[in-house]
Amino acid sequence: MATSQDFKVYIEEQFEELGHIRFKKMFGEYGVFYYEKMVGVLADNKLYIKPTEEGKKHLDDMVLEKFYEGGKPYFLIENTDHLKSIYPLIQATYDVLPAPKVKQKKKVKQHEDLY
Repeated sequence: MATSQDFKVYIEEQFEELGHIRFKKMFGEYGVFYYEKMVGVLADNKLYIKPTEEGKKHLDDMVLEKFYEGGKPYFLIENTDHLKSIYPLIQATYDVLPAPKVKQKKKVKQHEDLY
């Protein structure tokens, strides 16, 4: 079951005060980006945050769950009614994740005239 547009909008509204959050459609679900680093995922109308050692410090009840078969477990955020409480988790996750890799533009091969 894919994440509904209503759930995505609801989560966006919860993150408004944090700022710098955007959602990118990926494989029928949504990546959650903070300052251009992917910190989590919306999948099956659930919010998942990438697990980090720093992130563990910001969770009272840590639940790890895979959001797809064969995937790595992420922190499952079960209470999405008051996401201000996880702002420190988002910021801590951002701080320890590596910067996104810069994609190299493909070089266009130049063809010599065949005439």
